[in-house]
Amino acid sequence: MSEVELLLVNSSESCIMYTIQFLSDEQSEFEKFISKFRKDAELNPDFQAIMRFVEQILSNGALERYFRREGKMSDSVVALPVLKSKLRLYCLRLTDKILILGNGDVKSSRTYEEDDTLQGYVMDLQKFERLLRHEVRSGNVQITEKEIITDKSFEI
Repeated sequence: MSEVELLLVNSSESCIMYTIQFLSDEQSEFEKFISKFRKDAELNPDFQAIMRFVEQILSNGALERYFRREGKMSDSVVALPVLKSKLRLYCLRLTDKILILGNGDVKSSRTYEEDDTLQGYVMDLQKFERLLRHEVRSGNVQITEKEIITDKSFEI
C-alpha cells in the first residue's frame, strides 16, 4: 500500500484540475509526465499537442470530446489526446468540471493492457477512483459539481 495525496494543479471557471502524488515520490504524477517529455525533441510535437488540450480543457471544461475512453466501463479513466499520437496522458474525468491528471508514456502497443508501464498508470487511477468513491460513501470526501473537498491523504 502507498499513501497518495490529491493536489490542485490549476482551476478556472470551467474546470478544476487535480493530480495525485504518492507521498514516497518527490513529484506528482502529472509533474513526472511533464519532466519526461518536455525536452524530448522527437516527442515534443505530441507533448505540445497534449499540453494544448490541457489548456483547452481548462478554458472550456473537461468535455467528453477531448478524451479517448480507456479503462473499464465501470471507471472514469480517459486518455489524451483523441488525435493520433505516440504519447498518452491518462486522467480521471469525474465531471465536465473535474479532471484528475495522471501520468502517461509512449504508446507503442495496440492497447494499454499490452504495456506494463501504461497499464500501471491506468491501474493507479482506477485504484484511486475506487478509494475516492469509497471515501465519498463514507462521508470523508465530498465531490460537488465543481470540486473535490478533502483534507486527507489516501492509501491505495
